[in-house]
Amino acid sequence: MKILNFKIKNSSRGYSVLELLFYVSFFAVFSLLVIQAMVTMAKSFREASIQSELAQGGVIMERITREIRQAYGINSISASGLKLDTTDANDVNKTVEFLLSGSNVQFLENDVLTGNLNGANIVVTGLTFTEITTVKGKAVKVTLTIRSGNDSLARLQNFYNTIVLRGGY
Repeated sequence: MKILNFKIKNSSRGYSVLELLFYVSFFAVFSLLVIQAMVTMAKSFREASIQSELAQGGVIMERITREIRQAYGINSISASGLKLDTTDANDVNKTVEFLLSGSNVQFLENDVLTGNLNGANIVVTGLTFTEITTVKGKAVKVTLTIRSGNDSLARLQNFYNTIVLRGGY
C-alpha cells in the first residue's frame, strides 16, 4: 500500500486583516505626529514674525530720537505731531516733521512727505509728543504704541523716550 503524502502549502501572498490593521493604525499615528509638528512649527513661525514686527517699533523710536537729538529748536508741537528746526549735512536749515496720520507715522522733510516710518504690517495706535522746557534747555518726551497687523490677540507694544535737543544740555 502506498501512502500518499500530501503537503499543505502555507504560502501567504497577501496581508492578513490583523497585519493590515496594524499598518493602517501605525500610518495614522505617524501622520498625526507629523501634522502636529507642522502645526507647531507654523505657530512658532507666526509668533516669531509678530515679535519681529513689534520689535520694529524700536527702529521707529530710534529714528525719532535721532532727529530730535540733532534738532536745535521746536517749530511746532501737538499731541500727535512734532515739527523740528534742524540742519542737513551741508548746514542748510531744514525742517523735519513726524505726524500720526491714521495708523501710520509719516515723516516729512521741508513739508514734503518722504514716507511712513512704519511698515505695512505695523499699526501705530498711539504717538504723543510732550515738550519739556527747563532753565537749561528743551527736551521732548515721546510715547509710541504699536501692534502687529497679523496678531489675532492684538497685543500692544509701548516705547517711551525723553530726548534733549542739541545744545539743550
